[in-house]
Amino acid sequence: MKDRTEVENRKNQIINLIRAFCSQYLDDEYFELSVRLLDKLGRKRAVPFMSGRIEIWAAAIIHALGTINFLFDKSFKPYVTIDEINEFFGTNKSSTGSKSKLIRDLLNLGYFNDEFST
Repeated sequence: MKDRTEVENRKNQIINLIRAFCSQYLDDEYFELSVRLLDKLGRKRAVPFMSGRIEIWAAAIIHALGTINFLFDKSFKPYVTIDEINEFFGTNKSSTGSKSKLIRDLLNLGYFNDEFST
């Protein structure tokens, strides 16, 4: 079990990255959902975001939420491309995609999820 302060520190670093992205590309609702999702991950026995680059986790959280909320569909607002996410965080498609899938599987996220839908 990781030290709670270590988890909080890492969580805050990820939140700061997500805040910057949301203020540039998205909205407050996405930011709030991201924080809620991160909090839920932080309550797991094995906290997944304690290993790996924080940029990848931040990108993957946006990607996971975006996937279930049609963020990548031009007919919806807000709209962002996967490339814009990866460019912003300096990550690549495969890392972001695989972490996003891990998050969606861990938290059982799908379309029209009551807790994480916009």
